[in-house]
Amino acid sequence: MRLPSSANFRPVGTIPLRNLWRSDHLGALDAHDAAQIQALGIRRVLDFRGVEERTAAACALPGVTVHSLPIEPTIVQKLADLVAAGSTISGTDVSTYMQDTYRGFVRTGTPRFAEFFGHLLASDEPTVFHCTAGKDRTGFAAALLLKATGASDDEVMQDYLLTNDRVQLPSASRLGLSPEATEVLWRVQPEFLHAAFTEVHSSYGSLENYLREGLGLRDAERERLNLLYRTR
Repeated sequence: MRLPSSANFRPVGTIPLRNLWRSDHLGALDAHDAAQIQALGIRRVLDFRGVEERTAAACALPGVTVHSLPIEPTIVQKLADLVAAGSTISGTDVSTYMQDTYRGFVRTGTPRFAEFFGHLLASDEPTVFHCTAGKDRTGFAAALLLKATGASDDEVMQDYLLTNDRVQLPSASRLGLSPEATEVLWRVQPEFLHAAFTEVHSSYGSLENYLREGLGLRDAERERLNLLYRTR
């Protein structure tokens, strides 16, 4: 399914998990696309956007319960400040900042991702989770979910990189970035996700420790996730 007004809306995983979708924001949905999403039975929305992002584009999907799990988009403010200070930002610079953003998902965003799993464990009602572009905060959440339910590293990366086939680059950067830097900002790279998982190992010793201690996913919780969401 490709929705013109929500380009990155899609199932989670190359072997899709049941009743779960990932997306860019749902604040620009037209009536036709909203109806297509409603037809999937979606009743729960998990929104990783920050306060200003949510205010600027409130969810336009009727009949759903929206749960806010805010992780502020620090990369946008950092780049805006650098441009305002007269810095010239290359694509390599943006890649470096993006990798640090992903490390921050582990360092400071872990409580939000733990909340994310708490909602998923509460029930298997059809759910979509998203941020603004559906690629970074959403991408890491999807990667964690796939790993917690037994996906291979290749499947995780394949799902993550599908964003590059979906997201439309803006015609011009509102931050004043060059085309090269804009392309890096709006796409995903394996190095971004690798940076997050390297931080997981640095801070927690292993992914298994992170799932248990950081996200509260012990054996019982992971078995329940598989029961609820792996295709039966």
